[in-house]
Amino acid sequence: MAEVIPGAEESFDSLLKRFNRKVQQDGILAELRRREHYEKPSIKRKRKKAAKKRGSARSTRTFRRAANTR
Repeated sequence: MAEVIPGAEESFDSLLKRFNRKVQQDGILAELRRREHYEKPSIKRKRKKAAKKRGSARSTRTFRRAANTR
C-alpha cells in the first residue's frame, strides 16, 4: 500500500502528486489491471517470455553503446 506523510504547510495538490507518483512507481495500478481478469497460464508464460526478451534486448543495446564510446 502506498503511503505518503504530509509535510508541514504542504498543499493538498503536492501531496496528491507525491501519492500518484508513489503509486506509479510501486506498480499498483498495473498489477490491478493485470489481475482484473483471469489470465491463462499459457498467456502468462508468453507475457513473461516477451518481457525477458525486451530486457535482454535493452541490455544488449546499452552494452553496444558503451563499447562504441571507447
